[in-house]
Amino acid sequence: MKKKILSLVIAFVMLMVIVPSAMAEENSISVIIKETVQYIRENVTSPSVGSIGGEWAIIGLSRSGIEIDDKYYEDYYKNVEDCVKKCSGILHEKKYTEYSRLILALSAIGKNPSDVAGYNLLIPLGDFNKTVWQGVNGAAWALIALDSGNYEIPQNSEAELKATREMYVSHLLDNQQEDGGWALSKSAERSDADITGMVLQSLAKYTDRADVSAAIDNALAWLSKIQNQSGGFSGAGAATCESSAQVLTAFSMLGVNYEDLRFIKNGQTVLDSLLSYYCGGGFKHTINGEINQMATEQALYALVAAERLKSGKNSLYDMSDSIKIPENKKTEEKEEVFITKTFSDILGHKNQKAVEILCAKNIINGRSETVFDPENTVTRAEFATIIVKALDLKNKSTTVFSDVCADDWFYLYVGAAYENGIINGLGNNTFNPYGTITRQEAAVMLSRAAAFLGINVEMDTMTARDILAIYIDYVKAPDWAIKSLAFCVNEGIIEEEGLELLSAQNVKRGETAQMIYNLLERTGKV
Repeated sequence: MKKKILSLVIAFVMLMVIVPSAMAEENSISVIIKETVQYIRENVTSPSVGSIGGEWAIIGLSRSGIEIDDKYYEDYYKNVEDCVKKCSGILHEKKYTEYSRLILALSAIGKNPSDVAGYNLLIPLGDFNKTVWQGVNGAAWALIALDSGNYEIPQNSEAELKATREMYVSHLLDNQQEDGGWALSKSAERSDADITGMVLQSLAKYTDRADVSAAIDNALAWLSKIQNQSGGFSGAGAATCESSAQVLTAFSMLGVNYEDLRFIKNGQTVLDSLLSYYCGGGFKHTINGEINQMATEQALYALVAAERLKSGKNSLYDMSDSIKIPENKKTEEKEEVFITKTFSDILGHKNQKAVEILCAKNIINGRSETVFDPENTVTRAEFATIIVKALDLKNKSTTVFSDVCADDWFYLYVGAAYENGIINGLGNNTFNPYGTITRQEAAVMLSRAAAFLGINVEMDTMTARDILAIYIDYVKAPDWAIKSLAFCVNEGIIEEEGLELLSAQNVKRGETAQMIYNLLERTGKV
């Protein structure tokens, strides 16, 4: 009898501890969501198309239930329209997750992705081969985007293989690893927690299928097995905020309680892990790092997903209860008029537009009146000169580099680039002006130019490596160029070459024009 009474007392005490603790936890999550919303509003003042400071921020903010002035979303939609018009509806030639991400954000603010500045952004997802080219995440995000508004997959007349939802689901099931998780591709050595979380989010709507349900059970078993003692998960070999965010979002989409006993390690849940990265408004990428914008945006929508599940609201990606913003008023826009300058050897070239606009602005020159020579290489002095002209920097003399003389045609341009922090040289007081410039060297100059223009280019090494991990040769890139390459690739300043980064490859003249044009377009200067 004494034992029975003692057990009842212990149970009562535990209940009294657990209930207030749970209430405190819910209150703390609510407070953190509000603080994170405020942080993003202050740091993303003009959201535009992009994986940072763009769609993920919009999704987290709009789905949080916290009221934000309509103008913020209206400005974002105007930026989207401008971007879509400038690229003629082609967001990316290879990465179709660009379309999926934008479809989700537009759906979250009640906008129609099938008519954005006259372009239907759903059509690319009707091309199965191109959507899955990127890897497993291509199919996963296509499903999430299409299901967010129950959109029909439009007929893509250019597709070799027209996509269906069944094809995307089957593709994901076929690419499940033997251990139960998913990686970017079936050939990967091991499964990845981030990718597994994304795939589970995409399959959440198909749990009535026996094969999908079995695949999900296997994936959850794998996640339980690899969960670390702090309750979190690792991506690319290190525990990160984003990994915990993707798994928590997956649990919320599947209706799995993060306090499920399978997912409590050393008394810690995945939510505990995610909150451990919180740092006064923002979230850190790694536990010992600094506040990171990408981590903050993913953490916000993961917390929102968890809170929506607990409060019985639609899931994060079920946009049937999305906010609605007013239609933009049509305004007359005056386009900048250039005197067109073209060359016989760029007609039909992929960089023709960039070459013509930069030539019209006297930022870059042809080899002659009729020849541009787009496939030839570029020297380091030429590249620095083009950046100086693009930024409209004042010419400066310099005695820093022993191999740059006062009678060299590029002397003042190199001086201007050095004085404004665009170049540092190669050591030993040399610049190697006649050496051909590589993609990794160009990326460093371009990222410094972006910083000069006021763009935030800061990111930690782990984030940079995560961005570049989709390229099979990214490990060949030197440490000094990793962050710059990641920034330029992520912002679309440097365009990809298939599945390879080719960081040591020489830059061509047409490619140079495109890089500078992309940078200027990113800042609204063209």
